[in-house]
Amino acid sequence: MSILEKYFDVSYIWNSLPALLPFLKVTLLVSSITILLGTFLGLLLTILKLSRKKLLNQIGNGYTTIIRCTPSIVLLFLVYYGIPKIAEGFGINLNNVNTAIFVITTFTLQFAAVMSEVIRSSFQSIEKGQYEAAVSVGLSPFQAYWRIIFPQAFVIALPNFGNGIIAVLQEGALSYTIGFIDIVGKANLMITNNINAHALEIYIALAIIYWALSLIIERFFNLLEKIFSKGKKTLETT
Repeated sequence: MSILEKYFDVSYIWNSLPALLPFLKVTLLVSSITILLGTFLGLLLTILKLSRKKLLNQIGNGYTTIIRCTPSIVLLFLVYYGIPKIAEGFGINLNNVNTAIFVITTFTLQFAAVMSEVIRSSFQSIEKGQYEAAVSVGLSPFQAYWRIIFPQAFVIALPNFGNGIIAVLQEGALSYTIGFIDIVGKANLMITNNINAHALEIYIALAIIYWALSLIIERFFNLLEKIFSKGKKTLETT
Protein backbone atom coordinates (compact mmCIF):
# COMPACT_ATOMS: atom_id res chain seq x y z
CA MET A 1 0.00 0.00 0.00
CA SER A 2 1.42 3.40 -1.02
CA ILE A 3 1.47 6.44 1.27
CA LEU A 4 -1.23 8.06 -0.88
CA GLU A 5 -3.55 5.05 -0.52
CA LYS A 6 -2.97 5.02 3.23
CA TYR A 7 -4.05 8.63 3.75
CA PHE A 8 -6.49 9.01 0.86
CA ASP A 9 -8.96 6.26 -0.05
CA VAL A 10 -11.27 6.99 -2.99
CA SER A 11 -13.69 4.30 -1.82
CA TYR A 12 -14.48 6.46 1.23
CA ILE A 13 -16.02 9.05 -1.10
CA TRP A 14 -18.52 6.62 -2.59
CA ASN A 15 -19.15 4.88 0.74
CA SER A 16 -19.92 8.23 2.37
CA LEU A 17 -22.63 9.19 -0.12
CA PRO A 18 -25.26 6.65 1.10
CA ALA A 19 -24.68 7.80 4.68
CA LEU A 20 -25.01 11.51 3.78
CA LEU A 21 -27.91 11.47 1.33
CA PRO A 22 -30.69 10.62 3.87
CA PHE A 23 -29.85 13.88 5.67
CA LEU A 24 -30.23 15.86 2.45
CA LYS A 25 -33.99 15.96 3.04
CA VAL A 26 -33.37 17.88 6.29
CA THR A 27 -31.26 20.44 4.42
CA LEU A 28 -33.85 20.76 1.64
CA LEU A 29 -36.78 21.07 4.07
CA VAL A 30 -35.12 23.83 6.09
CA SER A 31 -34.00 25.60 2.91
CA SER A 32 -37.51 25.41 1.41
CA ILE A 33 -39.14 26.94 4.48
CA THR A 34 -36.44 29.60 4.56
CA ILE A 35 -37.01 30.48 0.90
CA LEU A 36 -40.80 30.73 1.29
CA LEU A 37 -40.66 32.88 4.42
CA GLY A 38 -37.73 34.93 3.12
CA THR A 39 -39.49 35.68 -0.17
CA PHE A 40 -42.63 36.84 1.65
CA LEU A 41 -40.63 39.03 4.05
CA GLY A 42 -38.54 40.30 1.13
CA LEU A 43 -41.74 41.36 -0.65
CA LEU A 44 -42.85 43.29 2.44
CA LEU A 45 -39.44 44.98 2.61
CA THR A 46 -39.74 45.90 -1.08
CA ILE A 47 -43.07 47.59 -0.37
CA LEU A 48 -41.35 49.64 2.32
CA LYS A 49 -38.49 50.57 -0.02
CA LEU A 50 -40.84 51.62 -2.81
CA SER A 51 -43.11 53.57 -0.47
CA ARG A 52 -43.32 57.34 -0.89
CA LYS A 53 -42.96 57.76 2.88
CA LYS A 54 -39.39 58.52 3.87
CA LEU A 55 -39.61 56.70 7.23
CA LEU A 56 -40.72 53.46 5.57
CA ASN A 57 -37.89 53.79 3.03
CA GLN A 58 -35.37 54.20 5.84
CA ILE A 59 -36.72 51.16 7.69
CA GLY A 60 -36.55 48.95 4.59
CA ASN A 61 -33.13 50.15 3.45
CA GLY A 62 -31.75 50.18 6.98
CA TYR A 63 -32.78 46.56 7.56
CA THR A 64 -31.17 45.46 4.31
CA THR A 65 -27.94 47.31 5.05
CA ILE A 66 -27.60 45.89 8.56
CA ILE A 67 -28.36 42.29 7.55
CA ARG A 68 -26.19 42.29 4.43
CA CYS A 69 -23.27 43.77 6.37
CA THR A 70 -23.48 41.05 9.04
CA PRO A 71 -21.54 37.84 8.30
CA SER A 72 -23.78 34.76 8.17
CA ILE A 73 -21.97 33.02 11.02
CA VAL A 74 -22.28 36.10 13.23
CA LEU A 75 -25.99 36.47 12.44
CA LEU A 76 -26.51 32.79 13.22
CA PHE A 77 -24.89 33.16 16.64
CA LEU A 78 -26.79 36.38 17.35
CA VAL A 79 -30.08 34.62 16.66
CA TYR A 80 -29.16 31.39 18.43
CA TYR A 81 -27.85 33.01 21.60
CA GLY A 82 -29.58 36.38 21.44
CA ILE A 83 -33.25 35.47 20.96
CA PRO A 84 -33.39 33.05 23.95
CA LYS A 85 -31.64 35.66 26.09
CA ILE A 86 -34.15 38.35 25.11
CA ALA A 87 -37.05 35.94 25.63
CA GLU A 88 -35.66 35.08 29.05
CA GLY A 89 -36.11 38.73 30.03
CA PHE A 90 -39.84 38.32 29.34
CA GLY A 91 -40.04 35.10 31.34
CA ILE A 92 -40.08 32.86 28.24
CA ASN A 93 -37.84 29.79 28.11
CA LEU A 94 -36.63 28.96 24.60
CA ASN A 95 -33.83 26.62 25.62
CA ASN A 96 -35.78 23.57 24.48
CA VAL A 97 -36.70 24.99 21.07
CA ASN A 98 -35.53 22.87 18.13
CA THR A 99 -32.29 24.17 16.65
CA ALA A 100 -33.90 24.16 13.21
CA ILE A 101 -36.10 27.11 14.27
CA PHE A 102 -33.03 29.28 14.87
CA VAL A 103 -31.50 28.16 11.57
CA ILE A 104 -34.67 29.00 9.65
CA THR A 105 -34.99 32.36 11.43
CA THR A 106 -31.40 33.32 10.66
CA PHE A 107 -31.43 32.52 6.98
CA THR A 108 -34.96 33.84 6.48
CA LEU A 109 -33.75 37.22 7.74
CA GLN A 110 -30.76 37.02 5.43
CA PHE A 111 -32.66 35.77 2.38
CA ALA A 112 -35.32 38.45 2.85
CA ALA A 113 -32.68 41.18 2.62
CA VAL A 114 -31.34 39.72 -0.62
CA MET A 115 -34.79 39.18 -2.13
CA SER A 116 -35.94 42.71 -1.26
CA GLU A 117 -33.16 44.06 -3.48
CA VAL A 118 -33.89 41.54 -6.24
CA ILE A 119 -37.61 42.35 -6.26
CA ARG A 120 -37.07 46.11 -5.95
CA SER A 121 -34.58 46.28 -8.82
CA SER A 122 -36.83 44.07 -10.99
CA PHE A 123 -39.88 46.31 -10.50
CA GLN A 124 -37.89 49.49 -11.01
CA SER A 125 -36.47 48.16 -14.28
CA ILE A 126 -39.98 48.22 -15.81
CA GLU A 127 -40.87 51.50 -17.50
CA LYS A 128 -43.38 53.51 -15.48
CA GLY A 129 -45.20 54.35 -18.69
CA GLN A 130 -46.50 50.79 -18.91
CA TYR A 131 -48.30 51.12 -15.58
CA GLU A 132 -49.74 54.50 -16.55
CA ALA A 133 -50.87 53.16 -19.91
CA ALA A 134 -52.54 50.14 -18.29
CA VAL A 135 -54.45 52.33 -15.84
CA SER A 136 -55.45 54.73 -18.60
CA VAL A 137 -57.20 51.95 -20.57
CA GLY A 138 -59.33 50.99 -17.60
CA LEU A 139 -57.29 48.54 -15.53
CA SER A 140 -57.25 48.98 -11.78
CA PRO A 141 -53.85 49.59 -10.11
CA PHE A 142 -53.89 45.98 -8.86
CA GLN A 143 -54.72 44.62 -12.32
CA ALA A 144 -52.02 46.78 -13.88
CA TYR A 145 -49.39 45.38 -11.52
CA TRP A 146 -50.64 41.79 -11.67
CA ARG A 147 -51.16 41.53 -15.42
CA ILE A 148 -48.55 43.92 -16.82
CA ILE A 149 -45.77 44.74 -14.36
CA PHE A 150 -45.44 41.54 -12.33
CA PRO A 151 -44.95 39.08 -15.26
CA GLN A 152 -42.09 41.19 -16.64
CA ALA A 153 -40.49 41.73 -13.24
CA PHE A 154 -40.77 37.99 -12.56
CA VAL A 155 -38.69 37.12 -15.64
CA ILE A 156 -36.07 39.74 -14.76
CA ALA A 157 -35.83 38.45 -11.17
CA LEU A 158 -35.50 34.75 -12.06
CA PRO A 159 -31.69 34.52 -12.44
CA ASN A 160 -31.01 36.36 -9.17
CA PHE A 161 -33.72 34.37 -7.41
CA GLY A 162 -32.00 31.15 -8.48
CA ASN A 163 -28.65 32.46 -7.28
CA GLY A 164 -30.27 33.38 -3.97
CA ILE A 165 -31.54 29.83 -3.50
CA ILE A 166 -28.08 28.41 -4.17
CA ALA A 167 -26.67 30.89 -1.64
CA VAL A 168 -29.19 29.72 0.98
CA LEU A 169 -28.02 26.13 0.52
CA GLN A 170 -24.38 27.14 0.78
CA GLU A 171 -24.78 29.51 3.74
CA GLY A 172 -26.97 26.95 5.50
CA ALA A 173 -23.91 24.71 5.72
CA LEU A 174 -22.86 26.87 8.69
CA SER A 175 -25.76 25.49 10.73
CA TYR A 176 -23.65 22.63 12.04
CA THR A 177 -21.78 25.19 14.20
CA ILE A 178 -24.80 25.38 16.55
CA GLY A 179 -25.33 21.62 16.58
CA PHE A 180 -27.89 21.33 13.80
CA ILE A 181 -27.68 17.92 12.14
CA ASP A 182 -28.33 18.29 8.45
CA ILE A 183 -26.16 16.90 5.68
CA VAL A 184 -23.14 18.97 6.77
CA GLY A 185 -23.72 18.13 10.42
CA LYS A 186 -23.83 14.44 9.53
CA ALA A 187 -20.55 14.76 7.61
CA ASN A 188 -18.88 16.29 10.64
CA LEU A 189 -20.25 13.54 12.90
CA MET A 190 -18.82 10.94 10.55
CA ILE A 191 -15.42 12.64 10.65
CA THR A 192 -15.53 12.84 14.46
CA ASN A 193 -16.45 9.15 14.72
CA ASN A 194 -13.50 8.34 12.44
CA ILE A 195 -11.20 10.35 14.75
CA ASN A 196 -10.67 12.83 11.88
CA ALA A 197 -9.47 10.06 9.55
CA HIS A 198 -10.47 10.36 5.88
CA ALA A 199 -12.03 13.78 6.46
CA LEU A 200 -10.99 14.89 2.97
CA GLU A 201 -12.88 12.05 1.29
CA ILE A 202 -16.04 12.79 3.29
CA TYR A 203 -15.86 16.48 2.43
CA ILE A 204 -15.36 15.62 -1.24
CA ALA A 205 -18.53 13.48 -1.10
CA LEU A 206 -20.32 16.43 0.52
CA ALA A 207 -19.01 18.77 -2.18
CA ILE A 208 -20.27 16.43 -4.92
CA ILE A 209 -23.79 16.59 -3.46
CA TYR A 210 -23.70 20.41 -3.29
CA TRP A 211 -22.30 20.64 -6.83
CA ALA A 212 -25.11 18.44 -8.12
CA LEU A 213 -27.75 20.49 -6.28
CA SER A 214 -26.35 23.79 -7.53
CA LEU A 215 -26.22 22.56 -11.13
CA ILE A 216 -29.81 21.27 -10.97
CA ILE A 217 -31.08 24.57 -9.56
CA GLU A 218 -29.10 26.61 -12.10
CA ARG A 219 -30.36 24.53 -15.05
CA PHE A 220 -33.94 24.68 -13.72
CA PHE A 221 -33.95 28.48 -13.49
CA ASN A 222 -32.25 28.81 -16.89
CA LEU A 223 -35.06 26.69 -18.33
CA LEU A 224 -37.73 28.79 -16.56
CA GLU A 225 -36.14 31.98 -17.86
CA LYS A 226 -36.17 30.68 -21.44
CA ILE A 227 -39.81 29.56 -21.16
CA PHE A 228 -41.08 32.85 -19.72
CA SER A 229 -38.86 34.94 -21.96
CA LYS A 230 -40.44 33.27 -25.01
CA GLY A 231 -43.86 34.18 -23.66
CA LYS A 232 -42.71 37.74 -23.12
CA LYS A 233 -41.34 38.02 -26.68
CA THR A 234 -44.56 36.59 -28.08
CA LEU A 235 -46.56 39.17 -26.12
CA GLU A 236 -44.35 41.99 -27.35
CA THR A 237 -44.74 40.99 -31.03
CA THR A 238 -48.55 40.73 -30.89
